[in-house]
Amino acid sequence: SDLLSDVIANSKEGNLWITLQINQNIIAVAKLKDLAGIIIVNNREPDEDTLKKANEEHVPILCTNGMAFEVSGKLYELIST
Repeated sequence: SDLLSDVIANSKEGNLWITLQINQNIIAVAKLKDLAGIIIVNNREPDEDTLKKANEEHVPILCTNGMAFEVSGKLYELIST
């Protein structure tokens, strides 16, 4: 999801978050919900401050040029085999 409130309301501990958001708020939400990490899509990259905060909070961030739908599908394939 790309709505922070939706992630807060519906994510579960250990989930991966797929988003196109790159601001520092994603780190706070991931930490709050104890997510396994964040996958940033659409070839977007977080700024230096966001990366610094992610390192401080031990929140892994992965970036891809894929779209959220594609990434979701690939992850689904991995867990369903």
